[in-house]
Amino acid sequence: MSGRIAFGFMKGSLTHKLKSMAVPIANRSHYCSSSSATAKPDLPRSSRMGRLLSGVVIGLVGGAYASTLDEATFSGWLFSASKAANPLFALLDPEVAHRLAISAATHGWVPKEKRPDQQILGLEVWGRKFANPIGLSAGFDKNAEAVKGLLGLGFGFIEVGSVTPLPQEGNPKPRMFRLRDQGAIINRCGFNGDGIAAVAKRLEAQHEVKQGGKTGPGILGVNIGKNKTSEDAAADYVQGIRSLSQYADYLVINVSSPNTPGLRQLQGRNQLKDLVKKVKAARDEMQWGKEGPPPLLVKIAPDLSKQDLEDIAAVALDLSLDGLIISNTTISRPEVVQINPVSKESGGLSGKPLFNLSNDILKDMYILTKGKIPLVGCGGVSSGEDAYKKIRAGATLVQLYSAFAYGGPALIPQIKDELAHCLKRDGFKSIYEAVGADCR
Repeated sequence: MSGRIAFGFMKGSLTHKLKSMAVPIANRSHYCSSSSATAKPDLPRSSRMGRLLSGVVIGLVGGAYASTLDEATFSGWLFSASKAANPLFALLDPEVAHRLAISAATHGWVPKEKRPDQQILGLEVWGRKFANPIGLSAGFDKNAEAVKGLLGLGFGFIEVGSVTPLPQEGNPKPRMFRLRDQGAIINRCGFNGDGIAAVAKRLEAQHEVKQGGKTGPGILGVNIGKNKTSEDAAADYVQGIRSLSQYADYLVINVSSPNTPGLRQLQGRNQLKDLVKKVKAARDEMQWGKEGPPPLLVKIAPDLSKQDLEDIAAVALDLSLDGLIISNTTISRPEVVQINPVSKESGGLSGKPLFNLSNDILKDMYILTKGKIPLVGCGGVSSGEDAYKKIRAGATLVQLYSAFAYGGPALIPQIKDELAHCLKRDGFKSIYEAVGADCR
């Protein structure tokens, strides 16, 4: 009997998915691995294969659900089963694969974590309670289309954006390149996205204050950028703050993308100080309840000199910034990637080859800020051991992107379990105890 129910559910799910996916993916616009330009109705054959495999996986796990009442057990099985889609996604064009992933998360066609996080992973930062310190960095859900689905995967927090005031298509395609053997990605997307108005509308539609964050059990960060042709960068960031901060558990000023001309110049001491003052003033002028305004962070590049880091640390301490994200992608090409012909493509490099460079910057900044400012470690994290090293280097929270693009949903519980093991192995009873351990 249960077999017939499973088969029927599988057949129905597959039929419904194939019909319903015909429109949404073709008509969506996304960041980086996705295009902000209107997508063409006729997707490549590889994309149609992706739809088919996704439908089959959903049908199979749906059938399995018919024979179990244990949500936690089913959740674990579902995450494991999601690995079946990874090989096919790898055959797709990066932007097509990303559109498919965003669409799946938007429509709830991804696993939902039902297992509680281990207690040792919980922490409180900026008065917000994080179930775990593992987050999804900006760039994946550029336009805030899949917040609920992504948080449901078990991330402690996710960050949408970067969001610019006006919609823009970004740089010409191709603009994303995989370096699979090195576990890396090069992108030169250039802040392609739907703009503030569209993102604000989506966030408002799903906005509800619950325990944990403003969008539910996880924490939501909103990353703000500037338009490519804008002559007044500060005005762009101020506009973003005024339009989106009410939906954010924290805000990020992105001055470190290598794909918008002149953006990284805003990391200079005087420029950054002026920008942060204006953005903070705009945030503080708004009316806030007892919880106060959302904390303000700045995301910096890994390609900075010692003097640059000292200047940024000085500004952060002087203006009481709430945090720094370290780091964005790099324009350098570490030796390990130079053997790959794709490494000659321009743009920012992310993934495993960025790990050591970003970790060195993280340690320096932890020391320069004297551990007084929460740091978010980002760059090359692909395992729980990597996340643990970020924390020991000074990070309170950790973000990933490229590893998630390669490993899919199953990577998230794996990283959390490995991180908990590392903490216990070395005698730490909490995340707090491990922060900056290698700098003391």
